[in-house]
Amino acid sequence: MKKWKQIIMVLALMTGVVALVPVPSASAVTVFDNCKDNADNTVCKSSGDQAPSMIKIVINILLYVLGIIAVIMIIVGGMRYTTSNGNASQLKEAKDTILYSVVGLVVAILSYTIVNFVLGWFK
Repeated sequence: MKKWKQIIMVLALMTGVVALVPVPSASAVTVFDNCKDNADNTVCKSSGDQAPSMIKIVINILLYVLGIIAVIMIIVGGMRYTTSNGNASQLKEAKDTILYSVVGLVVAILSYTIVNFVLGWFK
């Protein structure tokens, strides 16, 4: 019973503290209102949102890197396959490396296609 009293007291104290905190007023900021008088500032000269093109550049770079890593891992898997000397466990590891690399390469190609398709809708 003593624990319940402590919990209720803590909740009441927290409610009282929260009630004393002033609530800030929110208002919309209109940054384009000054463009009528002063069209030389950076906000008025901006041509629009550059986010889609930046996202496309970053994702394309990451996908190229992923593709390069997948090709390198396919080569490593092939080298492991040829140097396994018939050992079953090493053969399995080499085949798994090649399989996972090919799956990664396919995912990279599909994601590249999907990203370019989706970002094409926002032009």
